[in-house]
Amino acid sequence: MLTRLLPVAIAFLISASTTAAQSTPDFLANNTVLIVRHAEKPLKGRELTPQGEARARAYVQYFQHFHNHDESFGIDGLYAGADSEESMRPRLTLEPLHASTGMELHSTIGTKESPRLVAELRTTQHGKYPLISWRHGQIPSLLEAFGASPAQLLPEAKWPDEVFDWVVVLHFDKTGKLDSQELIHENLTIAPQ
Repeated sequence: MLTRLLPVAIAFLISASTTAAQSTPDFLANNTVLIVRHAEKPLKGRELTPQGEARARAYVQYFQHFHNHDESFGIDGLYAGADSEESMRPRLTLEPLHASTGMELHSTIGTKESPRLVAELRTTQHGKYPLISWRHGQIPSLLEAFGASPAQLLPEAKWPDEVFDWVVVLHFDKTGKLDSQELIHENLTIAPQ
């Protein structure tokens, strides 16, 4: 009798594990992810220039009331590349927004670990509109990890050294698949104090 029930039990366990795998939610579903390069940097040092600090402060209003085409929304998740020996700029770029809103600022994943960040966003609840501050040399890898095309968004598939005022907008459908990608200019007036 036990030998006849064993195949049924195995089939049930396989079916249950397949159903559980299929029902695992993808938290990028119906998300719009925004990606910026960290704000302006000095020739030497790990921090921001006065202009970079001004951009970081301007992001408080800009991203709390973000508009793109007919869509208007407020950021509800903050992610920055982890501090390194050379730079704290991704985190410093989002610090004013973090301080103003009280949103948690996630900054433990290094910018050379793009697939790890995307995996975290897919498996961890974070809101519908996460904002990511990253190092420009690693943004093409981040875009690829999301399924976007650096060649379609960036000149020569690279983020230019001198550019600090772009936002990449990635929209994901109800299954978590990327369904649109766009590069926009911030149109912010930045004046250091």
